[in-house]
Amino acid sequence: MPELAPYAVDDGNSRGRAHAEPRPKARSEFQRDRDRIVHSTAFRRLEYKTQVFVNHEGDLFRTRLTHSIEVAQIARSVARSLQLNDDLAEAIALAHDLGHTPFGHAGQDALNECMQGHGGFEHNLQSLRIVDRLEERYGAFDGLNLMFETREGILKHCSPARAREIGDLGRRFLEGRRPSLEAQICNLADEIAYNNHDVDDGLRSGVLTLEQLQEITLFARHAAEVDAEFPHIAGRRRVHETIRRMIDAQVTDLLAESARRIVAAAPASLADVNNAPELIGFTEAMKQENHALKSFLREHLYRHFEVLRMTAKARRVIQDLFGAFVADQRLLPPQYQAMAAAASIQRATADYIAGMTDRYSMKEHRRLFAVSEF
Repeated sequence: MPELAPYAVDDGNSRGRAHAEPRPKARSEFQRDRDRIVHSTAFRRLEYKTQVFVNHEGDLFRTRLTHSIEVAQIARSVARSLQLNDDLAEAIALAHDLGHTPFGHAGQDALNECMQGHGGFEHNLQSLRIVDRLEERYGAFDGLNLMFETREGILKHCSPARAREIGDLGRRFLEGRRPSLEAQICNLADEIAYNNHDVDDGLRSGVLTLEQLQEITLFARHAAEVDAEFPHIAGRRRVHETIRRMIDAQVTDLLAESARRIVAAAPASLADVNNAPELIGFTEAMKQENHALKSFLREHLYRHFEVLRMTAKARRVIQDLFGAFVADQRLLPPQYQAMAAAASIQRATADYIAGMTDRYSMKEHRRLFAVSEF
């Protein structure tokens, strides 16, 4: 590993694991975290969880798994360039969506509505719940027993009420402190990845058109560069070349602006990072271009009638399943019946549904509601 900056996270200044373990023999603590995440059941399920387009709509659309890998690639590159811990950045990126429901944000919104009055549902908190409690792979503890900084990076958002409930990990939300720079990188790597691959998937699906995207400065500028340099290419190759340049421009801007902020703040330790303003970010110009792209995608992709039809169906699947299981917990698998007895039927049901893939949730729905399944 290249020499780390004094304000980067490393094995020496980490706050460690909740359950003490012998040090790994041939890897760092954060490499161990990454490996545990990759081998987890929740990580494998991401292959069949929706990003924007439901898994069965096409084999070439992004899933939560491919999205997580793209985020990890960007985060690792940025962290290494800034002399930060790229193993930690990779671990956070690979784990950040473990708690996502089937059917993307539509599934999360539906499950959150179902859980009103019972603690709500938020995928960042569910990701933390998975790595802290729900994974069952080790004899000595529940969950994956990840390092504090990996868990901190997974928890991107948290309300004050929930922050008080989760103790030490939630304290920074109450005290206005920042997480590690590695965690800050993952937040923006996530944004870069999903904005750009949603453009790609939107074009591939036919929901978006190249003519529409000419309204967006970030796309139009790089498309013009591609046309000037490669006037003979068209179709998917032109799209890929344009999006590649869009990603490069955003990463380059992020690196330059973040380096400038770090020099200006001159942190000497991880504690200085925690108490500084946010040090990882875009220039104002790039921030505005990204905002315009996000607004365009919200209006023309996420709210497109074809996407909304599928998300409406997804919401009904989640709501129907939740209602059936809460009404009769005997319909839950035995493991979740036991969890309901120990906690609440609503939380056990949310854990079960959140862990489902798109196709498994549809299969469960058919089992419970389709007459043809008798």
